[in-house]
Amino acid sequence: MKVEASITPKANDMYPSRVADTPSIATRKDPVVYNPWTDSSPLTKEQTDFYEKNGYLFLEEYFTEEEVHVWKSELKRLQSLYQKQDEDHVIREPGSHEVRSIFAVHENNAVFKALAKHEKLTAIVEYLLGSKTYIHQSRINFKPGFKGKEFYWHSDFETWHVEDGMPLMRALSCSIALEDNNPFNGALMVIPGSHKSFVSCVGATPENHYEDSLRKQEYGVPDPDSLTKLAEEGGIQMPIGRAGSVLLFDCNIMHGSGSNISPYPRSNVFMVYNSVENPLAAPFSGQQPRPPYIASRNT
Repeated sequence: MKVEASITPKANDMYPSRVADTPSIATRKDPVVYNPWTDSSPLTKEQTDFYEKNGYLFLEEYFTEEEVHVWKSELKRLQSLYQKQDEDHVIREPGSHEVRSIFAVHENNAVFKALAKHEKLTAIVEYLLGSKTYIHQSRINFKPGFKGKEFYWHSDFETWHVEDGMPLMRALSCSIALEDNNPFNGALMVIPGSHKSFVSCVGATPENHYEDSLRKQEYGVPDPDSLTKLAEEGGIQMPIGRAGSVLLFDCNIMHGSGSNISPYPRSNVFMVYNSVENPLAAPFSGQQPRPPYIASRNT
């Protein structure tokens, strides 16, 4: 059955999505690494080349146990606080009151505000994105043992483009593991090389879609045939490691994670860095922008 879309693509839309009744795959039009590598770059040539080719880079045990302890203690405090306190920026698991995500932690919390500005991180992201950056979105993702639900396959950029108005692929995510990430506790999976293809999804975006999509996404979800093609070309990788490890991944890489049915929690802090030269425009869906705690317009 075809799902009809009702939005006409804008003339300046380089990556139209949710505007046709059939999916399609287009070639990326933007660079992946915006600065040339030099001896003074914060990544090695091999790391830079790997990121450019694959769309992600895993830095094992990048932060110390002492640093992780501080962040993990604050994470537990917030989890306990929001078990009984509702806020707009706190997202619950579908079908339960468990905390799924806490957004805007770089603005609402002094500990994670400092982490967002950590010199070791900002040096790398400014090198890869070729400019100063700002936080487009930050969040803590919780996957408690036995209860943590999946995050289905998706490209972040597709959502940020359609629903937030991010014009170009000049952003990246930084995921910092606050628990050991293992194959059995719902670790993130990526499709290497998929960042160089843009999957245009089917279905016009409902109004206030974010209210449901942060719990379970149903629009902006790639079709099985496109996912199969990308996986056959690039395979599927699951970067795993101890707490303190960092996963950097391009805004357009296809990624997702399964449910956590193990006894062991998996919690990560996400910081999304966008180039100051890539400010948000009006959403390409033609709808109202999502709230600032999901998509900051303060560069």
